[in-house]
Amino acid sequence: MKLDNRGLEPPQPMMRTLAALEDLPEGETLSIINDRRPMFLYEQLDEMGCRYVTAEQEDGSFLIEIKK
Repeated sequence: MKLDNRGLEPPQPMMRTLAALEDLPEGETLSIINDRRPMFLYEQLDEMGCRYVTAEQEDGSFLIEIKK
């Protein structure tokens, strides 16, 4: 599943991501693209037990792969 959060003001990217994770089956991966590094989201993901990898893209956006 992919989610493009670019162009949204905080906290919308985090809220959309957490809502998508609710529907994501266990063991699946959610890919999100954000304009900025989602520092507050990382805390939530840690609490949920999700694993994630962040990669800065050439255009300055961030691709985050989240495994539930």
